[in-house]
Amino acid sequence: MGVLRGELDRILEGTSRSFYLTLRVAPGPVRRQLGLSYLFCRAADTIADTALLPASRRAELLSLYRAQFEREEPDPGAAAALARELTSASSIPSERTLLGSLGECFREYLGFSPGDRLLIRRLVSTLTLGMEMDLASFPLAAAPMGEGPPGGAGEDPPGAPTPRALPDEAALDRYCYHVAGCVGEFWTDLAAAHLHLPAWDLPAQRAKGIRFGKGLQMTNVLRDLPRDLRMGRSYVPQTLLEEESLSPADLRGGGSAEAPLPARLEPLLDRLLDLTLAHYRAGWEYTLAIPARAARLRLACAWPLLIGLGTLALLRVRKGDLRRGALLKVPRGRMWRILAASALCVFSDRGLDALYRRLERGAENQLSAVRKSEISIRASGRPS
Repeated sequence: MGVLRGELDRILEGTSRSFYLTLRVAPGPVRRQLGLSYLFCRAADTIADTALLPASRRAELLSLYRAQFEREEPDPGAAAALARELTSASSIPSERTLLGSLGECFREYLGFSPGDRLLIRRLVSTLTLGMEMDLASFPLAAAPMGEGPPGGAGEDPPGAPTPRALPDEAALDRYCYHVAGCVGEFWTDLAAAHLHLPAWDLPAQRAKGIRFGKGLQMTNVLRDLPRDLRMGRSYVPQTLLEEESLSPADLRGGGSAEAPLPARLEPLLDRLLDLTLAHYRAGWEYTLAIPARAARLRLACAWPLLIGLGTLALLRVRKGDLRRGALLKVPRGRMWRILAASALCVFSDRGLDALYRRLERGAENQLSAVRKSEISIRASGRPS
């Protein structure tokens, strides 16, 4: 349990505030499985984004990593070799710590029941395959500005490749399933296996869980748009860009105060925000289907959506800042107010839904609605 009790907390705090909080509130019978699964998925993400290795080598390493989960038991020698190569290629301390802990993670994994191991195998195999597909879609993606190699004569400016876009909305949806929708699927099956949820319609919950995950990934796609563009990746599909007479070349550089992204991008951002909110509504139906007595599971599902709505509200009303390359994040104080308000009404379907609807209006409307939403949160809760 060492890595889950010690290193996991440090890794999560440094990489994902929202999932760290989710894990802390998650029910005890599924907490270890969720924590270890996060580590495995985070390791795959680290492999995919290791800028010191060429994309072709990263794809090979992802395939080798995925192979460990397609076996009944991982190969300790292959896992150790993977960890050594990746640790030497990573320059970020938290990633080096994670990769150096892979051996212990696999030992933890072998201590789980066969059913739990099967769920984890399916999750990591699906997610890793999605990352391999992502590398194939963006084979020339570089590190963010200032981190990648300079371009040659006649090429794009150093650190600013011309982005390559996903072909269409179906490709975007497929990407979101493979890197996040499958997590909602895993979460649903894990909860059904370990928690008493007799009223659950499992196939319906699984479908909503997939959309739940897609919505959270779409939030990442929109929030990280400038960074991804600087790396040569456009998750805004080619077909949507063409509707506004845009090309991927128009998005080169990811935007800055001096050279913002084109204003014609804003209608596409609104359209993708609407899609994200539709996924969120399915995720919210999923959350309210959890019985009130299962308060920890409810909160573990509610918190990512409620915090995500805060991010979507910022993206909705500050699209100009996003076009100038800003990273928009919910302030820590507001995040704590959201969490406190949800904890106060977790046993009430009506109260919890009212909180969600107030935040949702902020993500749908203009700045006045965002301010009204924040006033409502302050009235119903206080920072813990």
